[in-house]
Amino acid sequence: MNLSEIKVLLLVVTAVVALFVASPALQHVLVYPRTEFFTELWYLGPGHMAEDIPYNMTSGANYSIYLGVANELGRCAYYEVQVKFRNSTQSAPDSFNRTASSLPSLYDLNVFVADRESWELPVTFGFDYSYDSNTSLVNFNTLTLNSQRLNLTGYTTSWNSTRAAYYGNLIFELWIYNETTASFQYHERFVDLKLNMTV
Repeated sequence: MNLSEIKVLLLVVTAVVALFVASPALQHVLVYPRTEFFTELWYLGPGHMAEDIPYNMTSGANYSIYLGVANELGRCAYYEVQVKFRNSTQSAPDSFNRTASSLPSLYDLNVFVADRESWELPVTFGFDYSYDSNTSLVNFNTLTLNSQRLNLTGYTTSWNSTRAAYYGNLIFELWIYNETTASFQYHERFVDLKLNMTV
């Protein structure tokens, strides 16, 4: 090997070593294209943790959770959270078929969330209901959600032997505004609280 070949080899080795040394610093400078775009929907218990989630309900009592939405869509998004209530025989959202519950929304929460930002809301709720021993049904009167009294007249639930409860299901469905159709469409995300209406 002559002197010019050694110089070239030394330059190549130095360049490779310099790239390895500089690569962690380059990662902070380079902007990689985002490949995943999604929205998160969650709830947390009253202590702002994934524990102590309300389950056993008492008529007239209030319970608390935190409801949150995080936007990773690459753009600002306009969301609507539809609040629904069902018993074990009524329509639920279907994750497999990606369809919303056919039940009417009792209450809507609308919010704009910027890209890579999140929104969180404390939610306080409670039910007014009574047990009818003649029909063995729990009859609902109202759902109070953040001080809003929502009418549940006509809603009932019977004993659910599978769950060993007078079962109720408070659902939070996420909908997103579609600019093309100028309407909200189901965003294929929901969270729900499975509740036992104690009598």
